Amino acid sequence: MLISILRRLYQRARILSRGGRIQRDPTPWHNLRRLEPMSRLFGLDRGTPVDRHYIEAFLAGHAEALQGRVMEIAEDTYTRRFGQPNVEPIILDFSAGHDLTRPDTLPARDLDAIICTQTLNFIPDAAAAVAGLAAALRPGGTALVTVAGISQISRYDMDRWGDFWRFTDRSIRLLFEPHFESVDVVCYGNVLTATALLHGVAKEELEADELAYHDQDYQLVLGVHARKG
Repeated sequence: MLISILRRLYQRARILSRGGRIQRDPTPWHNLRRLEPMSRLFGLDRGTPVDRHYIEAFLAGHAEALQGRVMEIAEDTYTRRFGQPNVEPIILDFSAGHDLTRPDTLPARDLDAIICTQTLNFIPDAAAAVAGLAAALRPGGTALVTVAGISQISRYDMDRWGDFWRFTDRSIRLLFEPHFESVDVVCYGNVLTATALLHGVAKEELEADELAYHDQDYQLVLGVHARKG
C-alpha cells in the first residue's frame, strides 16, 4: 500500500502522460456554487494538499520521538525529513508481505517509533492494524499516526483495495487506548479548510491564520501520539 502522497503523485503522472500538462480550473476557489470540485487530486495539481499541511505539522511537532529504529509505511521520506541524527529508517513494504494486521510479519518489539500517515483509513480491520503497531514497538516506543476525518473518497485506493473509514477523535481513541499506555489525539481543521480540501483547493490558496484555526466540530486530520507502556 502506498501512502497518500505517492498515490497522488501517481495520479498526477497519469494525467500528465495523457495530456502533456494538467489543466487547472481558473475559477476563483471561493465560488463554491458548483457540482464539480476544483480538483479531484486533493489539490495536488494546484499546490500542496491541505491535509498534507496538517500531517507535516503534526510530525514536526513530535520530531523528538523519531530516533533509533523508525519504521514508516511504504517509504522513509518523513523519517529522513523529521528524524533525529541517529535515526535508522525502516520501510514497511506491503508488497513484500508485511501487514499491519499480522504482527508475525512485523519486527516484534524491536522499533523505537513508527510513522503511519493516512493508512488506517484503507485497512478493513483497523483495530487489528493498531494492535500490530503496538506489537512492533519496544516498551516505551512511540507511534505517530495520522488519519482522515473529513475527506473525499480516495478513488485510487477505492478501486484497488478499498477506502473504508473516516475517523473522529473519539473513535480513534477507542482503537488505540487498549494497546498503548498514553494516547494523545490532536484535531486539525475548520469548516473553511474542510471545504477547501473537499474542493481540491491547495494550501497556498489559504491564509496562514485560516490554516491555523482549529474547530473540534470539523476534524479534517487527526494526529495520534501514542506511547507503549
